[in-house]
Amino acid sequence: MNIPYTIVFEDEHLIVLNKIAKLLVQPSPKKEKYTLTSLLNDELGEKKQKALPCHRLDRETTGLIIYAKSAHIQSLISNQFRERSVEKKYIAFVQGRLKRPKGILKGSIIDSEGKRYREKAKPAHSGYRVRRQYRNFCVLELIPLTGRTNQLRIQLKGIGHPILGERKYAYGRDFPVKFRRLALHAFYLRFYHPVTHKFLRFEIDLPEDMAKFLEKYNKVTTYREKRI
Repeated sequence: MNIPYTIVFEDEHLIVLNKIAKLLVQPSPKKEKYTLTSLLNDELGEKKQKALPCHRLDRETTGLIIYAKSAHIQSLISNQFRERSVEKKYIAFVQGRLKRPKGILKGSIIDSEGKRYREKAKPAHSGYRVRRQYRNFCVLELIPLTGRTNQLRIQLKGIGHPILGERKYAYGRDFPVKFRRLALHAFYLRFYHPVTHKFLRFEIDLPEDMAKFLEKYNKVTTYREKRI
């Protein structure tokens, strides 16, 4: 099996990975044999080390994710997420064209698992900026300001602009532009190193499938489909 990640940064305390699509971070109730965590720990096992995820990405979401090499470091980084001091940015391709070039998505949301267990909806805020408009979709830069499960997916569906490839909160057949997976990429991370107390900042390019998708549309771009 090919290694489904690349290491962006590593020291004695933590690792930052670039995750590919179609792989869970942790096992679901189906108890998948291969997850990002299990594969990383198979590699680290040779060095007698172990990695613990500090947050999660959806199975189909690509991009940056932080792992700690001890429970103590995991706790310190997790606290940064709870205190909202970690800055995360995503790129998403979404259906349709937004009227406003930037704004804040606000409201209370609940994911599908929460509904199953009759949990209460919780407030969710996300900033967005339109990077580029095309005829039937646009490229958004997104900043989740709260950390609700599937927050970006639910909020974008809620305003009528679901992410391309969305199949959990929308039906692909209802929209003109198709993508083989969820077109969501965690391209930016900024947080404090829990030991050195220095800021760490990482930014990575789009994955190959998203880059090729844009390249195809850029070849037929009209004067109306311009950068914002």
